[in-house]
Amino acid sequence: MGFTIEDMLVVSQDRYKMKMIAGNGGWSNSISWLMMLEDLTIIHNFTGKELAVTTGLGFQREEDMLELVEELSTHNSSGLIVNTGYYVMEIPQSVKDYCDKNDFPLLTVPWEVFLADLIKDLTFRIFVQSSTDEKISDAFIHAIEQPEAQDLYTRDLLPHYDLDGAFQVALVFTGDLDKMDTVERKRIAYRLQLYLTNLTHNGHFFYYASYFVIIMNAIGEEESREILGAFSERMRFKMPEREVFIGVSDQVKDIVNLHLAYKRARAAAEMAVKRERRMQYFDQMGLYRMLYLVEDRSLLRDLSDKPLAPVLEYDREHSGEYLTTLESYLRCGGSIKAMSEEMFIHRNTILYRMANIKRLLGCSLDTPEERLVYMVACMIRKM
Repeated sequence: MGFTIEDMLVVSQDRYKMKMIAGNGGWSNSISWLMMLEDLTIIHNFTGKELAVTTGLGFQREEDMLELVEELSTHNSSGLIVNTGYYVMEIPQSVKDYCDKNDFPLLTVPWEVFLADLIKDLTFRIFVQSSTDEKISDAFIHAIEQPEAQDLYTRDLLPHYDLDGAFQVALVFTGDLDKMDTVERKRIAYRLQLYLTNLTHNGHFFYYASYFVIIMNAIGEEESREILGAFSERMRFKMPEREVFIGVSDQVKDIVNLHLAYKRARAAAEMAVKRERRMQYFDQMGLYRMLYLVEDRSLLRDLSDKPLAPVLEYDREHSGEYLTTLESYLRCGGSIKAMSEEMFIHRNTILYRMANIKRLLGCSLDTPEERLVYMVACMIRKM
């Protein structure tokens, strides 16, 4: 998950007397770069995850400092470090209140700290962590694509993850990611990572095969639901202009089974997009779990089109509602009373339609085995 505010504090609290004075909810924000600024000009060029550093020269008034943190938060900055003790003696309470409300990390270092040393040190650490993250992403992709070739991924993952522990995958889909240029896709990725709080070194985020991939390791199911639920809510609030869908796998044990979790998350993501659900869990998909995991889509078409062909043909030629009636019959377990209440149609009409449907299908639909064929066919049509 990159070099985070938490990582920075660990190395800087003693060395640079760094303190986090507000925005503690953003402790897991990852940092892409450090940017020195004394006015607002360059903020509009931020792509996301930049950590701003200032002496406070251009932000000595309370309203100027407040505008600074508002602009940084709006442009998805990771946080702000203020070099206090000369231009800025004390951070205004209104600024701290804003940072707390928006989980925007606000940190201070005393004036005697030489900022050039701090920036050089942290920039090197960010670069090293970025290189490590790329190796980890490649290793996870190998684990997904070639699970049997453990030598391709275990060495790079072992220092960072519990490879015998539980893994869970969430896939994030938003728009035509493959058609975007790299800069725009990274901009979106940076924003999403900032909204993914409380997940740092027990998780990983990367782009792969049209999805942003979130991998969680050794996290309880309840905790993962809280993390992803908060993530979804932040996206809804912060990115109202984009439709974002999330598919979440169940948990699997051992890194060699990560590919299964990935396929299940992809199935859930496909269903989320189809049903326009912001988040879909694989374990809540019922029989669709099996259907969405079938990679042979021509087989699915055959399982759907062939059994239903007579009913579909009748509806096309007569502008009928036989398919809708059949679906209701299957859903209601063959209860005419329940169908009548569901469809707001007289029972005699339903009896007439069902007699014709059974005749067209050449099937009595009396047994569970007979009904299952048509139930599966109807389900596939909704995929």
